[in-house]
Amino acid sequence: MAKFFNISGELTQKLLTAGDNVSVSKISLTNIEGTNKCKVDLYIEKKLTGKFYLIKDFELPIGETLIYDDIKFSNTTDQFSLYIKLTKSASETPAVDVIIN
Repeated sequence: MAKFFNISGELTQKLLTAGDNVSVSKISLTNIEGTNKCKVDLYIEKKLTGKFYLIKDFELPIGETLIYDDIKFSNTTDQFSLYIKLTKSASETPAVDVIIN
């Protein structure tokens, strides 16, 4: 089942929590902020194991979509959570739509 998120701002936000039991095969990121590109970090993290970046400092142009379709990780209890962090390139607040399949 697909999950949909509207992400804005520069705070790190959790998309999936360990234990959600979501089978992830594809993640779509679309820059919906109309005037500026933004940088995207997308990573998984597990307690006592660490943080692993799927995408680091990727510049997502205005109105463009990145489809990350070579992904599989365990989201069961005590496994990995999925996080996103946006960074603005100008004065506007970054905003990205996220679809997880």
